Amino acid sequence: MQGFDPKFRDFPDYIIGITKEIWEDRGIATLHHYYAPDIVVRSPASVVIGNQGVIAATMATLAEFPDRTLLGEDVIWSGTPEEGMLSSHRLLSTATHLGDGVYGAATGKPLVYRIIADCHARNNQIDDEWLIRDQGAIVRQMGWEPKAFAADQIAREGGPEVCVKPLTPATDRVGPYTGRGNDNEWGARYADLLTRIMGADMAAIPEGYDRACQLEHPGGRTGHSFGAADRFWMGLRASFPSAEFRIEHQIGREDPQMPPRAALRWSLHGRHDGWGAFGPPTGAEVYILGLSHAEFGSLGAAAPRLRREHVIYDETAIWKQILLATG
Repeated sequence: MQGFDPKFRDFPDYIIGITKEIWEDRGIATLHHYYAPDIVVRSPASVVIGNQGVIAATMATLAEFPDRTLLGEDVIWSGTPEEGMLSSHRLLSTATHLGDGVYGAATGKPLVYRIIADCHARNNQIDDEWLIRDQGAIVRQMGWEPKAFAADQIAREGGPEVCVKPLTPATDRVGPYTGRGNDNEWGARYADLLTRIMGADMAAIPEGYDRACQLEHPGGRTGHSFGAADRFWMGLRASFPSAEFRIEHQIGREDPQMPPRAALRWSLHGRHDGWGAFGPPTGAEVYILGLSHAEFGSLGAAAPRLRREHVIYDETAIWKQILLATG
């Protein structure tokens, strides 16, 4: 790969390799090498500008979860080394809450949760990132409900006026990556499927999903088949029925020894004006950033359909916006 350290065989090896080097091998100082000085890192909870902020956040996380592992499940990517590449990296993380920190006093609870990170890299450096941890899964394993955790977080951060504000279009920052992915058919297929669902065409689910599909959704929830897909997407859309749904980025890939797959970054922006997964409507303006992976395939001569799906958004950041708007 032109411009990248030759010790990495390919782009997935680079992404998985530097992640292990930074977090598990305690090479935190390598962030000076692998991350651009003015990197923009967006998570639903906040926007961090600059490498020094990333280093500080990394050290704080490891102080709270010193045995944290980051197991790379997949890297779905697009681009070229010459022009820059965008990776959508899905990880399964294990950790034990052994230190005090942003999640409160140490509980000793063991955790398992997923993360998806979209990273733009060129010349051996990451310079733009979108990162979502399944915070709903994390806090539930510690004994919290996401709404209660968000309320406690607001209080611990000094109250509504001074607390850290979640990501919204107003707080976002434009980074160096402005691409939209690629035009591979599997990314287009998944984008069309979610667009139909968000357009209230729920019949798209039995048409596009396999009857035996496995679904990994926010809150660490696993579901199967059409009913679980319908309940998840209906619960989200019903909470924000007038919100604008946008596909922000899409990648499709066909790689040897892997099923056809797709990675999407999407957003839902508008009012909490319906009954659904987020309780009674409040009218609060909410911005939701979502990251999704899908795998497609077929058994026998059947047409290929979505067989596995991983979706992540941050329930605590959604509740934080609702609580800040409603007092």
